[in-house]
Amino acid sequence: MDRVAFTLFGIDIMWYGILIATGMVLAVLIALREAKRLGISEDDILNLAMIAIPCGLIGARAYYVIFNWSYYAGDISEILNFRGGGLAIHGGLIGGILAGFIYAKVKNINFFKLADCVVLGIPLAQAIGRWGNFLNQEAHGGPTDLPWGIKCTRNENQARSTVCEPTVVRRKSIILRDT
Repeated sequence: MDRVAFTLFGIDIMWYGILIATGMVLAVLIALREAKRLGISEDDILNLAMIAIPCGLIGARAYYVIFNWSYYAGDISEILNFRGGGLAIHGGLIGGILAGFIYAKVKNINFFKLADCVVLGIPLAQAIGRWGNFLNQEAHGGPTDLPWGIKCTRNENQARSTVCEPTVVRRKSIILRDT
């Protein structure tokens, strides 16, 4: 499958970005619904999203760069090249949580109540984002000769495709089966 969903004004729009954005939007919608139940202002949720999402993206990129420093040390300009790939959910969560903590302090909102409101959408956003990893050929298992294997290229330097286990598909099917 092509990683590019479509091209807009000469810019490739990647499936990964579409799926990450979809996960974020759904997480915010879930938080808005939960805010009503917990007595938190919808404006506070939207304001928090406007702060936490960019902080989460910065955290996700920073975490990835830190743990791949040997690559980025050779070309510092690549650190800001988000389109070149490289986000880590761990850093995204750290950045978003820090933003939420600061927002709660500034707005005098109970952080744990705010976190209870927001946390419900995060697993859904993560699950949708994993499909983006899958389409980017980043989230697959090792080589296989099983009939459900998918063509994958481990890296751009690899001359030919390999058939790999579709780990994300298998995990999602197990989760759906058990629900």
